[in-house]
Amino acid sequence: MSQENDKARVHVKIYGEDYTMRGSFSPDYMKRVAHYVDEKMNQIGQVNTRLGINKVAVLTAINLTDELFRVRKELLELESLLEEKTTR
Repeated sequence: MSQENDKARVHVKIYGEDYTMRGSFSPDYMKRVAHYVDEKMNQIGQVNTRLGINKVAVLTAINLTDELFRVRKELLELESLLEEKTTR
């Protein structure tokens, strides 16, 4: 059996558009990810009602990347604190 056949497939709706997601993660996880993106796009779309889907998608990507960077920074800071405490 090839790796392609091992991938789960789910149908999701993001910002009113239907998508088929395929990946090695569980279907529930992929649905949660899609739902999170959908929520973020809807939040941005409600504030910026004149923007088309492409601009909403780009602004969502920027917001999610900012969120990722902040969480990574926090993780590095926590790892550093933990390392300090364990080396004392």
